[in-house]
Amino acid sequence: MYACDVDESRLEHISKLYPAVKLSKDYREILESKEVDAVCIATPTAAHFQIAKDALLHGKHVLVEKPMTLNSRQAQELIQTAADRNKILMVGHTFEYNAAVNRLKDLVQSGELGNILYVSMTRVNLGIFRDDVNVVWDLCPHDISILTYILKETPISITAQGGVHYKEGVEDVAFAILRYPDNLLAHIHVSWLDPRKARTVVVVGDKKMAIYDDLNDTEPIRIFDKHILKQPYYETFGEFKLLYHWGDVYSPKIDTVEPLRVECSHFIDCIEGKTIPRSDGASGLKVVQILEAVQESLQNGGRTVELTSK
Repeated sequence: MYACDVDESRLEHISKLYPAVKLSKDYREILESKEVDAVCIATPTAAHFQIAKDALLHGKHVLVEKPMTLNSRQAQELIQTAADRNKILMVGHTFEYNAAVNRLKDLVQSGELGNILYVSMTRVNLGIFRDDVNVVWDLCPHDISILTYILKETPISITAQGGVHYKEGVEDVAFAILRYPDNLLAHIHVSWLDPRKARTVVVVGDKKMAIYDDLNDTEPIRIFDKHILKQPYYETFGEFKLLYHWGDVYSPKIDTVEPLRVECSHFIDCIEGKTIPRSDGASGLKVVQILEAVQESLQNGGRTVELTSK
């Protein structure tokens, strides 16, 4: 087993934790080793494509962190390279391996929430500012992968606005609206400039509603038995109040399993069983395509970007 990093202090840290692990400052040395069957890539985003491509060309299975690449052309090339060499290509969409997100997906797909009307997502904190990508490419991959996973839909259009406040050319706050078929809307708010840390997903259906709070260890999912009762007519304001159904609020039990451990185990299982990963290259490509559309809208003052052709 190898660990590679250009930072000597990180290698020293790994050496203290895992003395048996071989160390290197050049990933190409690892790719030449016949002892290595698979690699995990967690580098600045701009380096994902070249390292992943080199690994695939050397016959290695690849798990690459999100976002898969900085553009869809590179993502498509990685998918084709992996297919040509019959290698596993998996993307680190960690929330797809989160037990609470999987419960949320079950709620949506089973119809328990009814027809989904809209989804509101918040991922904010004070920092950490990055120089290599803006807040969209840093934080939105999580929410976009969650949306794609739980809805099993691709947006048809995107509108986004963002702000640059501290580093020229690097958006540190952004708001995106994704429009899906059947009038379903999703709103994503990401920021490095918020006084609080929040990671929430609100899913509103016409039967029930649910909130996923990633920072709530005891009750990450709360289900609200609330909806609007459609009646043919009403004559008074008092009757209008009856249109609202107020039921119980409850929290299902969620197993506390580390998502990253589940993700890594899944990667190994896919290699051994030669099966397609849950977050495969196609999944990574879809997230990158949506990120590109968000970025395009940002750069054009919030102009709507259609995705029907993507």
